[in-house]
Formats: sequence, C-alpha cells, structure tokens
Amino acid sequence: MDARPVTLTPHPPPTGDDGWGPLSSLPGNPIMWILIWSELLVFGAALIGFAGARMLDPVTFDASQAHLDRVAGAVNTMILLTSGLLAAIAVRVSSQGHGKASRLWLIAAMAVGVLFLAVKMVEYDAKLAQGFDIETNTFFTLYYLVTGFHALHVVLGLIILAVVAWKNSLENLETGAAFWHMVDLIWVLIFPVIYLMR
Repeated sequence: MDARPVTLTPHPPPTGDDGWGPLSSLPGNPIMWILIWSELLVFGAALIGFAGARMLDPVTFDASQAHLDRVAGAVNTMILLTSGLLAAIAVRVSSQGHGKASRLWLIAAMAVGVLFLAVKMVEYDAKLAQGFDIETNTFFTLYYLVTGFHALHVVLGLIILAVVAWKNSLENLETGAAFWHMVDLIWVLIFPVIYLMR
C-alpha cells in the first residue's frame, strides 16, 4: 500500500458564466433566444419591405387593404395576447412548484392559440372566395407571405408548447413561453403595419 499523502485540489467556485454572456440572464435556453432574435430580424425586414412597397404603390395598397377584415385582425390580436398571458401564468405557477397546474394553464394557452389559427383560416377563406389570392397584386402577395409565415410560427409554437407540457420543467416552460411571446409580439407588429397603416 502506498503511504504517500493524497493532495486534493478543490474546484474553483462557479463564476456564473456558462459561456453565453448576457444570454445567460434570460429565462429559458439561450439557443432559443438566438432563434428569437433572428426571427425578429426576419419579420422586421419583411415588414420594412412591406412598408417600402406601400410607398411605391400607395393607391393599390390602400384599395387592397380596404378588403381586409380589421375586426378579425383585432380579434386575433386579443386572442394571441390572451394566449401569451396564459403562457406567462403557466411559467409563474411552475416557478411556484405547481407543475400540474402549470400544465393546465399551458394547455389553455394552446387552445387559445388554435383559435387564432381558426380565425386566420376563416379570414383566408373569405379573401380567396372574394378572388383575392397570392397573385392578385403586390399587397396580397406580401399579405399572404407575411401572415402565412407567421401562421407557420404559430403552428411551430403550438408544437413547442405541447412538448413543454409533456416534458414539464421550469426551464422548458420558460423556453417555450419565450418563443410563444415572440409569436405574439410579431403579430402585434403585423396587425398595424398590414391592416391599419395608411
């Protein structure tokens, strides 16, 4: 048996820096925040492009915008804000240690999110029935592209929330809710730019 003394080297205390810098202080997974920022840039560029196209052809854009259902757009704004509130409540309840209750709040947020898609589909159906499709003019091309791309993000957000409800942890919930709030924020920008701005 070896009688030499064993030297133990203590691990340095944690510094709190996990390599993500300022992203470490945000709720949820830092990779989701990188995705969120890049999505905001994409939608921001699309909305700036929409505003630029409007400046080039204001008469067509005003005439086309008059055919949009502003009430449906406003209702969908309230629907997504309500869904975002329900997701925020789910995070809050989970942080207080109530996993089952947070799951119920999250399911409620998802149900309201599905309602958003239902209203959007009714709106699309009405536009198509009136003969306004993606090839009608530049306004409707951009309308369908921007709102359709957003609707795909709503579907992706619902899938993320479903996974989070199934694998319920505070970090997962914060990550999913962050994405869902990004979807809300983007619609809050889309609605005035496409439906209201003159």
